Amino acid sequence: MPELRKHAGRHYAIQFHFVLPDNAWAVELSEAQPAPAAWSDIPNAETHLPGSAFLVAFVPDEDPNPEPTVHIHSHDEHVIPYEIMRWFMEQVAGQVERCRAAFALEDPAVE
Repeated sequence: MPELRKHAGRHYAIQFHFVLPDNAWAVELSEAQPAPAAWSDIPNAETHLPGSAFLVAFVPDEDPNPEPTVHIHSHDEHVIPYEIMRWFMEQVAGQVERCRAAFALEDPAVE
């Protein structure tokens, strides 16, 4: 399920998914799009859905040596409000902490 946030009249979404070729978690930031009008009759249905990601952080999952990275995926210019960027980076930092905690459980020599 994506995490959604509204800021200054715009909606943003963060999604997490695992990228097999990279053995990493991807944390994606996008501008959220309105959900289909047909969903309005469904109780507790999302009102917005993630759009195309314009920032993607890759957090290594199986090897603690590679550093997490942030990639910009955009053909257009995007202005990202400071509060949204902080929210995104907090989510990335949380994913880094979860992955590093898992490394430490598997290999106590990993710091």
